[in-house]
Amino acid sequence: MASTAYTYKKLDSPEGVALKDLTQPPSPWTEDSKAAPLSNQGTSRGHSTIQIVIVTMVSSALLLVTTLSLVRAAWFEKRATTTASSSSTNTVPQYFQTTPEIFAGPTATGRVPFLAETNPAPFGASRSFVPNTPLETALPIVGNTNNASIFQLMGQLSPYFPNPTGFGVNEYPLPAGANISQVHVLHRHGSRYPTTGAAAQVIGKTLSAIAANGTANFTGALSFLNSYSYGLGTEILVPVGRQEMFDSGVLHYYNYGHLYDTSTKIIARTTTQDRMLKSAEYFIAGFFGLRWTNNATLELIIEQPGFNNSLAGYFNCNNSNLAVSEGGVNASRVWENIYLKNATARFNALSPSFNWTIANVYNVQTLCPYETVAFGYSAFCDLFTYEEWQGFEYSIDINFAGGYYFQSPTGRAVGIGYVEEVLARLTNHTITSTTAQDNITLDNNTVTFPLNQTLYFDFSHDVNMAAILTAFGLTQFAPLLSPTAFNPNRSLIVSHLQNFGARLDIEIIKAPQPVAANRTEVGTTAYTSGPPTSYVHFIINQRTLPLGASFPACGNRTDGWCELQTFITVQHQSLATANYDYACNGKYPAVPYGSITNGAPQPTAT
Repeated sequence: MASTAYTYKKLDSPEGVALKDLTQPPSPWTEDSKAAPLSNQGTSRGHSTIQIVIVTMVSSALLLVTTLSLVRAAWFEKRATTTASSSSTNTVPQYFQTTPEIFAGPTATGRVPFLAETNPAPFGASRSFVPNTPLETALPIVGNTNNASIFQLMGQLSPYFPNPTGFGVNEYPLPAGANISQVHVLHRHGSRYPTTGAAAQVIGKTLSAIAANGTANFTGALSFLNSYSYGLGTEILVPVGRQEMFDSGVLHYYNYGHLYDTSTKIIARTTTQDRMLKSAEYFIAGFFGLRWTNNATLELIIEQPGFNNSLAGYFNCNNSNLAVSEGGVNASRVWENIYLKNATARFNALSPSFNWTIANVYNVQTLCPYETVAFGYSAFCDLFTYEEWQGFEYSIDINFAGGYYFQSPTGRAVGIGYVEEVLARLTNHTITSTTAQDNITLDNNTVTFPLNQTLYFDFSHDVNMAAILTAFGLTQFAPLLSPTAFNPNRSLIVSHLQNFGARLDIEIIKAPQPVAANRTEVGTTAYTSGPPTSYVHFIINQRTLPLGASFPACGNRTDGWCELQTFITVQHQSLATANYDYACNGKYPAVPYGSITNGAPQPTAT
């Protein structure tokens, strides 16, 4: 098999294209607004003259204020007209246009939170009060003996938190003399409302209708459902989602602000969905400040079927949306019937006129994270035991394993386009022909796919980020998860990898000599003899991912790094392994969950 399968356009030297700032408004006026001074006509005219002068001054001042108000209003009207018509001109290309939004997707907002009134905390006189920050997460959960948070057990629906356990390696500072020369940030959007037609939306509206028509007859812990009203919006960011992105921008500025060249304006990429655009804007505002348009230009890649987009690779991978890729969904349902058996019995005992199924109870469980990030508190959360929340997280891990990780036939294919783009940047090439879902119109142009940046910011989705880790070949997440028995020691935990606001930071590090592979806490010399060496360092949710655990060629390094050239050589096989065209468009049968182990179709498939 060939070592490379990419088609590039070689650039002798990266083009430093200075982009004109198209977002700066013109000055509304430049003329001097000061009134001319009145001349002194003497005092012989007496008091009446003084009154006339005063009246004249007041009238002049009023006239001046009125004139300036009209000028200002006219300017804003002109500016608004110009902004509104920008989509019909060629002043701003579509891929740099952030307003009005194109292909924004559903943008329905939800009920305004009123946590000061709805928050039941403190939860009894014997319990201490923990202030909400801003969500109410200090809930008394049955079986939670370790004072753990169920909001770190909600898979891709978990509000952002740093990975609490790491990936098996320690964190090390840079050795003296080594420098981070570049970082590629791949970021999920912040916390949001459910997507259109999501299970949470369906069950929420069902329960709301039952309460509204007077047929609700719930008792005990479910009594609140007798007056329940579903109030979630659709798909767009909730307030804490905006905070997650802004805070991440601030964090990344502290970590990487020195990499920004103040004489340049970088390109950051996101998609056209409203939550994707807003996530990028809040992040960049956190990084650069409110005047971020002076420092960065947002490139919006259309997120719709029929458009190539590496940040939403599933749209151009047909089989990822068909039954051949539903092994994770099927396996997750097997597990749901096991871990929710007792909960379903409890719910039915409190519901004389409503028959709860396993699916209904599972869907209600998803309302807890959605309502919490939207309203600050949800009464659905403490309906479940701590063990059932562990089961919920495990169900999501199984789902992702079979749908987007290594038990999926399209896992690698959905994420391979972004891998191609990272390799193109690292090897100083544009991409000139379609081998995956890369948008060649954009990736073949250094204005829209720059190669000379030290900071790269890309914004994507949870499942796409999972597929990207699979496409990179990070097989440490490949071990099979049983759908019939809980595995507490698994490496694939979605809440640690693709929670709301998740981020993958890929650092490129230049060292003056080879860095010792067996660094320890103290007493180990940082360098060994040899020439200057560059390394790649993967960080997921603020913890180092050891590349040697997936790529033996990288070695068993205690810092988890990999020599950059070794990493690139390993990745040159990634497209061939993904088998993109066949995985996404080929005809092959669905196979039982667990039959696929490498994120690509079985070689024997027909």
